[in-house]
Amino acid sequence: MLKVKEIVNYLDTIAPPALQESYDNAGLIVGNPDAEVSSALVTIDVTEAVVDEAVNSKSGLIIAHHPIVFSGLKKLTGKNYVERTVLKAIKNDIAIYAAHTNLDAVSGGVNTKICEKLGLKNCRVLQPVSGQLKKLVTFIPTEKAEFVRTAIFEAGAGFIGNYDYCGYNLEGVGSFRAGENTNPYVGEKGEVHYEKEVRFETVFPSWLQPKIIKALINAHPYEEVAYDIYTLDNNFEKAGMGMIGDLETAIPEADFLKLLKGTFATGSIRHTALKGENVKKVAVCGGAGSFLLKQAIAAKADFFVTGDFKYHQFFDAENKIVIADVGHYESEQFTKELFYELLMKKFPTFAVRFSEVRTNPVFYF
Repeated sequence: MLKVKEIVNYLDTIAPPALQESYDNAGLIVGNPDAEVSSALVTIDVTEAVVDEAVNSKSGLIIAHHPIVFSGLKKLTGKNYVERTVLKAIKNDIAIYAAHTNLDAVSGGVNTKICEKLGLKNCRVLQPVSGQLKKLVTFIPTEKAEFVRTAIFEAGAGFIGNYDYCGYNLEGVGSFRAGENTNPYVGEKGEVHYEKEVRFETVFPSWLQPKIIKALINAHPYEEVAYDIYTLDNNFEKAGMGMIGDLETAIPEADFLKLLKGTFATGSIRHTALKGENVKKVAVCGGAGSFLLKQAIAAKADFFVTGDFKYHQFFDAENKIVIADVGHYESEQFTKELFYELLMKKFPTFAVRFSEVRTNPVFYF
């Protein structure tokens, strides 16, 4: 048995809520965080039928990609499927958790899984997030600098691109005077003390701030640890929307369309005119990705694989790229597999079931 919050907290470290879009509602939506569950049901969408499936399989937690509630519910009268689904979950003590655009945005998330299924290599984020990086500046007595630096790095700071343990060190002299009710690590109470120190700087993603500061405080020898935190506008290359990568070998466009049709098991693919060129570089975005078309073109992708393109948006390809709309649900279908893999990695003895309920509302004739 696991508490709901154990699973939620773990998934939130994989897909930090800070990365979700402003309109989104990722996280624990229904249920008691302290409730114990023996199994979980993974799905793309939550419907009444999915809740029934959870009840019948004795799964106390539903883990979904799409939140059942996007905006606040003012009433719970059962007048629509959202209210009925929530009421049924509450009545049967079923918790509901969703990881949506935060799971889209994180490396190792939805788009990484799509790239994996298509066999893409050299993958990177198509549109990195900005405003999610912070800089830590602190001052460490020289003889403890290595110990404190290591603790901060081990907590998750210091990643820049494919490099880790990135930091800057500048030697100097710090000064302070310990008050009466202190126990100074160096120096004497009531006397101004000068200590050789290292000014240490590093960067970290914003959602790790509590963990980083805790590591700093625990490792630093001073009673009062001096540190500054700055918010940066730099892009964070390890998170963002969409991904782009390369096929191992360039293939004809028709062969790539066949690959898409087989991979996503879709009855049809809407696409723009073919260019008569081989396909090597491919951009992807699970769900609705039309907002990334310009970025895909700028990155010189041959194909952009996503869903939910509107009629007039297809014109924007302007023969610079081939848009392949495989369908919203179809593009995100592997998220169930992703949830399963993530949970098994952390909780190998916990029971995780794949929902067998069809939740895709779109049918093809």
